Amino acid sequence: MSSTAYIGLGGNLQDPEGHLAQGFAELAALPHSRLTGRSRLYRSAPMGYLDQPDFVNAVARISTDLPPEALLDALLAIEARHGRRREFPNAPRTLDLDILMYDAQQIATPRLTLPHPRMGSRAFVLRPLQELAPDLEIPGQGTLTTLLAQCADQRVTPLEEDPPS
Repeated sequence: MSSTAYIGLGGNLQDPEGHLAQGFAELAALPHSRLTGRSRLYRSAPMGYLDQPDFVNAVARISTDLPPEALLDALLAIEARHGRRREFPNAPRTLDLDILMYDAQQIATPRLTLPHPRMGSRAFVLRPLQELAPDLEIPGQGTLTTLLAQCADQRVTPLEEDPPS
């Protein structure tokens, strides 16, 4: 029985739009998984460490038979192929892939916390996620509409006219 996972994609180094396009293709090629939706691309200002270029962000929806930690391992392997380095928190990156939600599961292990603990305060996650699932409620955090209203001051600009079909 397949599960639905939402994956956040982001990057701000070395052609981030190209890295995200490749990231979508690699998500579509994951074993025992199928890409079932993707948001348009958005530009957002960095958070935390501010002395870096703006980010390009998006969200993918996949149907997968991979368990959450196996999915995490697959995402980390994709990041590694894109040259992702983890030099310090909020550092610039070529490609970042985060599991935002896995069905409505709430998980807390040393390696993985779901739903993603900071997604509800990040417009660059919530706006593209709302394209894919407008009525989604994030367990323990709230509805997308409520959460987006709480971070209305964060600038998130679409880079594409229409959401991809």
